[in-house]
Amino acid sequence: MHPIERLRYMARTGDIGTSSLVHEAAMALGAVSHDPAELVLACRQLIEHRPSSGPLVWLAARMLTGADPGNEAWDAAEMIQRDKTVRELEHALPDDTGIVVIGSPELASQAINARGDVEVFVADTTGDGYGLVHRLDLNDRLAVDVPLAGLGSAVGDADLVLLETDALGPDSAICSVGSLTAAAVAAQLGTEVWLVAGVGRCLPAAMWEPLRAMVVSDEPWEDRYEVVSLDFVDRVVGPGGPVPAAEARFRIDCPVAPELFR
Repeated sequence: MHPIERLRYMARTGDIGTSSLVHEAAMALGAVSHDPAELVLACRQLIEHRPSSGPLVWLAARMLTGADPGNEAWDAAEMIQRDKTVRELEHALPDDTGIVVIGSPELASQAINARGDVEVFVADTTGDGYGLVHRLDLNDRLAVDVPLAGLGSAVGDADLVLLETDALGPDSAICSVGSLTAAAVAAQLGTEVWLVAGVGRCLPAAMWEPLRAMVVSDEPWEDRYEVVSLDFVDRVVGPGGPVPAAEARFRIDCPVAPELFR
């Protein structure tokens, strides 16, 4: 199978972690990096298959704007692999706290699993929450499977709502469906909301807006992802630790490559 075809298949499945996806993307795109026109086409097709992935946009933009696309690809893959967000979140979480998460967030779930003193309310809005509850149970962590109808009550009983995004713009983020409800209820109740955004997730407006348009449909209530305003978020947690949401824009390191969305 051609590297690009293999990568498209992996992107469509949606069950591969970001680190592995970016690594595969770096290999596949690196194979066509000698041909600028083919590289642009391959990047566009890849984003179309996984439009919610900020790291893929970040990788593609680096390759399209860099002097050496091959080196840019491997540098990006290494940065994703060395991401310190999980470690920072693990240390930042308050002791003996109740946490609401949506589904099975890739980075947040690792940090939570490393902490034995937190209670986790897992709102299964996308069908993958039960798997996280099961993994936490196996490690003797206290986890509760919360039905969608009980999400508001779970937020009211928790100390912290922990959301995760794969694409963060200047004023909002793409999160799993159910995140907006959790954040809005938390804001009403005075419960803190943290947003986890690892390496490669922070995008400038020129890259964020077209990506958002690809993810959000004309019937957003049918979508798997939704947009959450940073007005609902107290802190954003990344590789440098938690920062106020208003300061998250200073982490933007994705170059602008307008040809990616034409």
